[in-house]
Amino acid sequence: MPSIRPRTPADLPACVAALYDVHEGAGYPINWPADPGDWLTPLGAVGCWVVTVDDEPAGHVALTETGDRLLVERLFVDPSRTGGGLGRMLLDHCVTVAADRGSRAELEVADNCHAAIALYGRAGWTEAGRSAIEWGGTQASALIRFVAPSS
Repeated sequence: MPSIRPRTPADLPACVAALYDVHEGAGYPINWPADPGDWLTPLGAVGCWVVTVDDEPAGHVALTETGDRLLVERLFVDPSRTGGGLGRMLLDHCVTVAADRGSRAELEVADNCHAAIALYGRAGWTEAGRSAIEWGGTQASALIRFVAPSS
């Protein structure tokens, strides 16, 4: 049975390995970080979690605070585990944490992340705007902002 728990330092090797597989297969992140372990804990993180299957990390998410906004970041699932609702579990966890903090979660996603965009739509998230990006190279041209469904 999958479960979500806070990420520990011992989880980082498995998370980095899964992130690499996501990067190679789906192009996320667009630009591979110099230190992927460090990248998994973004500035302003209020929490980082893993979803586990058989006690092994199968996906990752971070929630960051920027001003009065809570942003879902670093969300991915090991490609060998996709399709089982693990990404949705992580996303819903962030919605709950944000609501417990009296806020509504938001996220930004590059327009080349088609599977992620579909997940957000199925989960009831609403597109709230787009902005052009220059760092996406030929892979992505816009950043799409989504807001979580109201509770």
